[in-house]
Amino acid sequence: MPETTRTPQPTGTGPARRSLGTGPGRLLVALYGIFTVAAASRSLYQLIAQFDRAPLAYGLSAGSALVYGFITFSLVRGGEGARRAAFACCALELLGVLGIGTWTLLDPSAFPDATVWSDYGMGYLFIPVFLPVTGLLWLRRSRTERPAA
Repeated sequence: MPETTRTPQPTGTGPARRSLGTGPGRLLVALYGIFTVAAASRSLYQLIAQFDRAPLAYGLSAGSALVYGFITFSLVRGGEGARRAAFACCALELLGVLGIGTWTLLDPSAFPDATVWSDYGMGYLFIPVFLPVTGLLWLRRSRTERPAA
């Protein structure tokens, strides 16, 4: 049986919610979901069992898990407000990856253990640096059309 999709109907209170997790967005939702679980589970264990070893690195990994989770939620939720929030978080994520990646190269002693964003995500096949770029491109492309004034 062919798969059918339903387009939300406007209720008169604003534009219909546009799903950001359809088409290529599905891959983004899957990747952000995987990274949410990976970063959250790793950092939770490290914060509980090894906090004294590298608190900065583990705290930053926990922060990245929160960012990944919020972006995942926003992509699934859809709508213009969620798109703008996800766009801002993807930009923040990209700044974080570039900033932490550079910091770990310039001052490796500050990070006795790696974060998700260490060395620009090298431990995760550089996906952490490509993911926000791809997310920003998708979110920019998927914005709703505004009527001419």
